[in-house]
Amino acid sequence: MSLALLFSPQGSQAVGMGRDLADAWPQAAEVYRQADAALGWSVSATCWTGPEERLNDTRQTQPCLVATSVACLRALEAAVAGVGGRLEPAFVAGHSVGEYAALVAAGVLSLSDAVRLVALRGSLMAETDVEGGMAAVLGLDREAVAEAVRRAADERGTPHDPVVANDNAPGQVVISGSRAALAAATARLTAAGAKRVLPLKVSGPFHSPFMAEAGRRLSEAFEHVAWRDPQPPLIANVTAEPVRDAGQVRELLARQVAAPVEWVRGVRRMVAEGVDTFVECGPGQALSGMVKRIAPEARTLNVADVASLEAAVRELTGVAAEASV
Repeated sequence: MSLALLFSPQGSQAVGMGRDLADAWPQAAEVYRQADAALGWSVSATCWTGPEERLNDTRQTQPCLVATSVACLRALEAAVAGVGGRLEPAFVAGHSVGEYAALVAAGVLSLSDAVRLVALRGSLMAETDVEGGMAAVLGLDREAVAEAVRRAADERGTPHDPVVANDNAPGQVVISGSRAALAAATARLTAAGAKRVLPLKVSGPFHSPFMAEAGRRLSEAFEHVAWRDPQPPLIANVTAEPVRDAGQVRELLARQVAAPVEWVRGVRRMVAEGVDTFVECGPGQALSGMVKRIAPEARTLNVADVASLEAAVRELTGVAAEASV
């Protein structure tokens, strides 16, 4: 078995996430304690009791997701160790903000630094002065979507608005841009054969050139954080290639906020490197669903709560996990 650990994207959040794991596993509870201390506000309370409006504000969503994803990982590590096993992933990868949780898993960033950086990232993204958003395009491949949005941008005289933002899975591509550009692209995409074009509940045109200034300011913040080489390697969103050097991680992470998430290519690269099992750490199963469409032959597991943790441990070790409290 060759294993990759995956970390959940924005949109996976739900009030109550991580609470039963924190109740059952001290290692998960400690993650929330550290996140609360690092930010000076209660990440744990926002995750566990909301309200939903607060949790869905990207300034809170991003650190809450990173904390919950890392809490899921720490509980999984403890549960596997408790039955005499050890997690030894070949790669880590995270989708968009999930990449920061992946960096904690690979030892690149401390948890405290990661949640502070994503809190800044969320604020910078929320402050971008563009009336824009994102939309999921269903039923067309990446190339067809790219051609349709390019034509829509050319017609409006707005190069790079909209753009392809996430290549999530075959037939599931996300575009990003100003509201007017998204409306124009929707007509083009429908004419090209898209089954549906669904607006996403996000506050801006993420992973588009409109986020370039946010990336620049993040890069400045990176100067004040300790970085270590990833162990195991990170499959980067921007390049879909393994990264083993901390300096390259920093450069790609600064670009990531304004660049497309190359998820399809990244998963295919891991499969080509021999990965046959993917474990998603974090609320929901968004990435597990994407992997099933990209690589149907791969095994997918997720760790979002006590029940899914126990199921994952049985699959990975053949032994039932017991909570450590």
